[in-house]
Amino acid sequence: MSRYRCPECGYCYDEALGEPHQGYAPGTPWDNLPDDFACPDCAVRVKEDFEPLAQD
Repeated sequence: MSRYRCPECGYCYDEALGEPHQGYAPGTPWDNLPDDFACPDCAVRVKEDFEPLAQD
């Protein structure tokens, strides 16, 4: 599973955790999020701006 970080506020989307408050169940791959997915914390950045993080 991968993680992606918002460069504005540091929020991380973790595929293993999903984003249940926005309707994305745990295990939802990044590629399955819509192109207009925005950062749920700051709403400033869009999906294409998120940075992939190195896997642990």
